[in-house]
Amino acid sequence: MKKAHPKAATEAAFDKKQAEQPENEKTSQLESHVADSSEEVMTTNHGVKINDDQNSLKSGDRGATLLEDFILREKITHFDHERIPERIVHARGSGAHGVFKLYESQSKFTKAHFLNDVAAETPVFVRFSTVAGSRGSTDLARDVRGFAVKFYTQEGNFDLVGNNMPVFFIQDAIKFPDLVHAVKPEPDNEIPQAASAHDTFWDFISLMPESAHMIMWLMSDRAVPRSYRMMEGFGVHTFRLINKAGEACFVKFHWKPLLGVHSVAWDEAQNISGKDPDFHRRDLWDAIESGAFPEWELGLQIIPEEDEFKYGFDLLDPTKLIPEELVPVERVGKMTLNRNPENFFAETEQVAFHVGHIVPGIDFTNDPLMQGRLFSYTDTQLIRLGGPNFHEIPINRPVIPVHNNQRDGYMRQTINRGKTSYGPNSLLNNDPQQVKESDGGFTSYTERIDAKKVRARSKSFFDHFSQAKLFFNSQTKPEKDHLINALCFELGKVKTVAIRERMLGVLARIDQSLASQVAFGLGLTVPKEPEYPMNKSIPADGDPADFESLEVKTSLKSSAALSMADTVKDNIKTRKIAILASNGVDGKSLAAVRATLEAEGAITEIIAPRLGEITTDTKLKIPVDQSFLTAASVLFDAVYVPGGDHSVAEIMAEPNALHFLNEAYKHCKAIAADKSAQEIFDFTYFSKKVSKITDDEAAVNEGLIVNSDPTKLAAQFVKAIAQHRFWAREPERKVPA
Repeated sequence: MKKAHPKAATEAAFDKKQAEQPENEKTSQLESHVADSSEEVMTTNHGVKINDDQNSLKSGDRGATLLEDFILREKITHFDHERIPERIVHARGSGAHGVFKLYESQSKFTKAHFLNDVAAETPVFVRFSTVAGSRGSTDLARDVRGFAVKFYTQEGNFDLVGNNMPVFFIQDAIKFPDLVHAVKPEPDNEIPQAASAHDTFWDFISLMPESAHMIMWLMSDRAVPRSYRMMEGFGVHTFRLINKAGEACFVKFHWKPLLGVHSVAWDEAQNISGKDPDFHRRDLWDAIESGAFPEWELGLQIIPEEDEFKYGFDLLDPTKLIPEELVPVERVGKMTLNRNPENFFAETEQVAFHVGHIVPGIDFTNDPLMQGRLFSYTDTQLIRLGGPNFHEIPINRPVIPVHNNQRDGYMRQTINRGKTSYGPNSLLNNDPQQVKESDGGFTSYTERIDAKKVRARSKSFFDHFSQAKLFFNSQTKPEKDHLINALCFELGKVKTVAIRERMLGVLARIDQSLASQVAFGLGLTVPKEPEYPMNKSIPADGDPADFESLEVKTSLKSSAALSMADTVKDNIKTRKIAILASNGVDGKSLAAVRATLEAEGAITEIIAPRLGEITTDTKLKIPVDQSFLTAASVLFDAVYVPGGDHSVAEIMAEPNALHFLNEAYKHCKAIAADKSAQEIFDFTYFSKKVSKITDDEAAVNEGLIVNSDPTKLAAQFVKAIAQHRFWAREPERKVPA
């Protein structure tokens, strides 16, 4: 008798079971696969009950993560393969080609060729990105920004895969899928896109005290940069450098933008998302096309091996930074982006970065987040780029020849000659040959490992609040106000009150005033006895509520490097200036001011009631760049209104022009006008501020300039624009301190 197919037998059994049930209890075949995890224990995909989902298996609590950790590998493998074909995170990005030039040889610290040879010009490809959103999301989300650099060195590719913030949310890679699941759109309704202001994210964060420091960065102005060209980059992890003598030191990598570190206002960011969601992408492309090449200096924080435990925090903890007051950042070279991609998909979309792409002279540490990344990146490229040959895509190829015994696979492009693809071999004299370390062969740093296999976190990782406090205390008053407003906005979107209250307890551990002001904005009070999360980042032999005993006491109360207040403010290069004008404009004043701005490197655009041309008072025709229909103040850094009776009258009669000025003032931008155009300001809500300005006086400190002399006006305007913003204009926070 012919046996029934197993699938048919299963379906028959299901149908029989269904038939025996009352009509109202019958379940569809689809519903039988629905998983409800409430009141269930955690298991692997193969049903093994999980004892610890918080820590990866390591050789000692500060040791390397072990490959045998099948729970870690299953969890991250599944996570890496959840989406196709866009990246799981960092899906929304922009890229550019460039070069890196070294200032001075770093041979004292590393044998890496590109950090030794000052004559070399190392090609690079850089990809900037948001983290949480899809490819179609906005550039201006409140988010971390990826800052990934691929160095095409003479010893192979080195990928410095970092962010615009020096720390991260979690300490162990096993928590990365949880973090991203929490911040991504909620799975029941796929809402919200590219936003952390929702319940699942803050539920997770409020239960993970190790995220406290990163949350301070994410809620700060660093999360809404003015452009990719005006943000810092960090390698995040502590790496090792190794010199030719085999001596090692620890290092943190930094990128310092020569244009300074600047942001936009949150209200402005939301408006830009509607007006031009490609704002950062367009800005980078246009700057390079115009020859205003973005530049960053590479900085190194070097820590001798003997100083590993000197600072009271653990160098292997990715939620910690090294304050620059303790270890200065030495600027060792400059990166210049000078060429846009020829094809976005072929280059920017297919570029594959990996923390594990290193060269001799650079090596890893046992940072448990880094250790997990060493597995994750290759794994995710396999599915995203279709197989093991993603290294053969032109944008990923090294600039030196590749020879090994790897063969075949999807999309193989190399045509390997000969019959050997193994080693050792006698048919080809053992070619390709292994290389001695003295001839440039890569060897891992010899680190002693002698520890028990454990799922645990080193107690040196348990201080979650000291550096969060340091960051908050380092901010200026406007920066603190923005951070508090950001928390009020984000937590105000959270529907579950218990999550808000739990988060207030976390904030109270950072700063009581911070927690009080956020609580006031939420209409809540700070819990007297905060609910502390019970997870394994808290020592098992300690009191979970006694975080105070775990905090590092330091004489460093603030760090100037953590504030954006003292960044570069000495130029207006690439700043976009809107000139509001119409027919009859004062051509002499317009020409003088525009020439000065452009000579200083700014970009000017004429914004008029309609497209086409405007005619000056001397009958000169000037092309209009945008009308008020397509232009918006949020897309510009400053605004100038030239004189001319007819032009001024037309601008005054245009509601969008008045809104343009009001919004520019609200977002704290520099605004200038010829004295003969001052009456326009009578129709703005900031008219009283302008009325105090006399003919030959510029309120440069206020960012409002009115002058009858176009030469003086232009000089004063340049100084004001260089200050970036005038945050003092913002209203005082009328809440308890």
